[in-house]
Amino acid sequence: MISCPRLTIAGFGGDSGKTAVSVGLCRFLHDKGYRVTPFKKGPDYIDMEWLSRAANHPCYNVDLFLMSKDQVLLSFCMNTLGADIAVIEGNRGLYDGMDAEGSVSTAEVAKLLLSPVILVVDCTKVTRTVAALVLGCQAMDPKVSIKGVILNRLAGARHESVIRKSIEYYCNIPVVGAIPKLKDIQFPGRHLGLIPPQEHSGYEDALRNSSGIMGEYLAMDRIWDVARDAQP
Repeated sequence: MISCPRLTIAGFGGDSGKTAVSVGLCRFLHDKGYRVTPFKKGPDYIDMEWLSRAANHPCYNVDLFLMSKDQVLLSFCMNTLGADIAVIEGNRGLYDGMDAEGSVSTAEVAKLLLSPVILVVDCTKVTRTVAALVLGCQAMDPKVSIKGVILNRLAGARHESVIRKSIEYYCNIPVVGAIPKLKDIQFPGRHLGLIPPQEHSGYEDALRNSSGIMGEYLAMDRIWDVARDAQP
């Protein structure tokens, strides 16, 4: 039986901020003395390396295209022994998969692992529509346990207030983080994705910076509550 507290960090699509949040969350929890096991959905070795360095622990793949359900469950169970929390980073959009049914999507992994989902949302040039998108994700598959939203790239306090109130009223789930637009880029990218930490001369500074950002802008107590509520 898998009883480790866990979270799946997902989004509406790529470049929403999933990796920055996942990496920063792993480093913040590690710095607080928690034993964090990171996982990555999708064959992305660069994100996995960032997650591994953030958590000071190997990152493991949980991908239903590459692995059977039994293999995913076995790997997750074995690799969370002794862990205080597991952080699973999704890829692309929550329901994006190989076909119209969304097979091998992040949502399918979250359902298999009975993992609560926190959506990271890019709020650039949008307000109440965020609530409509979250509501659509909730309605598309009620078996996916969406338990919170992190707002990213906010323009200011009013922007945050409108979106927060809309989500909490229409979707009945909490906003567990609100990150403003930030001038510094923690994880510089290039044409195929992020720069690997091996090629990033200041990767430790980037990890410390991301930990500080998550500690400042995420409601860690509420995030822990979500993780602990994961069903065994």
